[in-house]
Amino acid sequence: MFDEKRATRRGLALGAAGLLALAGCGTGDAAAEEGAEEQVSVPEDAKVEELQVEVLETFDHDGGSFTQGLQLAEHPEYGTVFYESAGMYGESDVRIVDPGTGEVLASQDLPAEQFAEGLTLTDSDLWQITWQEHVAHRRDPVTLDIVESVEYEGEGWGICYDGERLVMSDGSPTLRFRDPVTFEETGSVDVTLEGEPVYQINELECGSAAEGTGGQVWANLWQTDQIVRIDPATGEVGAVVDATGLLPAEDAAGADVLNGIAAGEEEGTFYLTGKYWPKLFLVKFV
Repeated sequence: MFDEKRATRRGLALGAAGLLALAGCGTGDAAAEEGAEEQVSVPEDAKVEELQVEVLETFDHDGGSFTQGLQLAEHPEYGTVFYESAGMYGESDVRIVDPGTGEVLASQDLPAEQFAEGLTLTDSDLWQITWQEHVAHRRDPVTLDIVESVEYEGEGWGICYDGERLVMSDGSPTLRFRDPVTFEETGSVDVTLEGEPVYQINELECGSAAEGTGGQVWANLWQTDQIVRIDPATGEVGAVVDATGLLPAEDAAGADVLNGIAAGEEEGTFYLTGKYWPKLFLVKFV
């Protein structure tokens, strides 16, 4: 599958245990910590879609990666790749990964005192954020070299690009919008499900209105097997995906929580993985 697409696209330009209780992500928000391990529940009369995961294909994934961010894209040398951000202090990096095999094709380490979180590609840059270090790195998507580092307030959890702006999470019910060039905050929206705030919003995948996805934001909820679909205009959750049991029991030894969502090549498909997961899945939400 990937080899076929790579052949047609090659050469195209880019169009720890204690810490786990706190990190990747953590938050100082007491209310968020209270509900950290609670699944989002959908009221019976709610106008919210309840979806399941249908697995289409399974691939190998580096079980040593504490996955924080994932995005499928084109690289001028490697063809179709995943850009992946891996966390943990002293182990954080950014990497380019072969989707079909899980092989790391290129990587760059972060300083030991930085905990990598989400990442996203814009039209020209690769942005990678950090957890509590208040630093975002703007990288060259071809070489992974840091072009610029900028500071921001608050924690960094997930980030995505909707074609016009960056959307960033910090574990709270608030999504923040940022300029894709300067990283300056340009606005925010509070996320709710039937009027109740949704906490632990983590890794993000932005849909583009131009691609027919309505500009919706898909988000992992940390410490759960759930993914929610958020309308960034209103903050309302329109769908809740239950991915319970996605990683088979025989592969779950040493694995951590579900985290890592990337839009697939075909409309309506997504790639899902998790922290220290040895597998990655191409799925549909049904």
